[in-house]
Amino acid sequence: MISAALRALSQIFEPPLRAIFWKTLGYTLVLLVLVWAALNGAVATLVTLPYPWLETALSLLTGIGAIFLLGFLVAPVTAIIAGILQDEIADVVEKGDYPADSPGRAMPLSKALPQAIKFAGIVIAGNLLALLLLLVPGVNLIAFFVVNGYLLGREFFEFAAMRFRSPEEARALRRAHSGTVFMGGLVIAGFLAVPLLNLLTPIFATVMMVHLNKRLTYR
Repeated sequence: MISAALRALSQIFEPPLRAIFWKTLGYTLVLLVLVWAALNGAVATLVTLPYPWLETALSLLTGIGAIFLLGFLVAPVTAIIAGILQDEIADVVEKGDYPADSPGRAMPLSKALPQAIKFAGIVIAGNLLALLLLLVPGVNLIAFFVVNGYLLGREFFEFAAMRFRSPEEARALRRAHSGTVFMGGLVIAGFLAVPLLNLLTPIFATVMMVHLNKRLTYR
């Protein structure tokens, strides 16, 4: 697992993945800006105050609140972007590092996008649960890593495995190596927790789990 993480970290800035890096960054920022603009627009439209200074104060508070909300939304937005670009990322890694192996099968976008949206919903629900635990001292940080470690590890690993197996076989492989996959998910959650660096989570997580799937398959 550690070797897969280190290899992924070294690859995300290499030339073969550079174009995908810019696409990932662009898509993620566009989605986050659209969410921010929608929130500000909704408040401005739905709330009418009698004094201009109150409207200004509300606008400032809404903007600050939206920024914090965007930090929470990085995880689900990352899940959606991953669903769009994962096969492209996996193709680069498999061709570069495992040229002698049979190539994986790409999931059609018509199936990948709904799956990504479903995963985003799961991540939102999990993080809402983690936020509720903020009231419990010392538990909130643990909850963030446990929730995201499990969800991200499961989804990214099963994606990598399903390029070569049926969904049932991919889930069986994950369950057989649940501890290793969870540890890999914790690494992804740690990556996700670093501001700005977390925008690269789709690339890092996909590359790492492609390598982990290969290692668990052929070891």
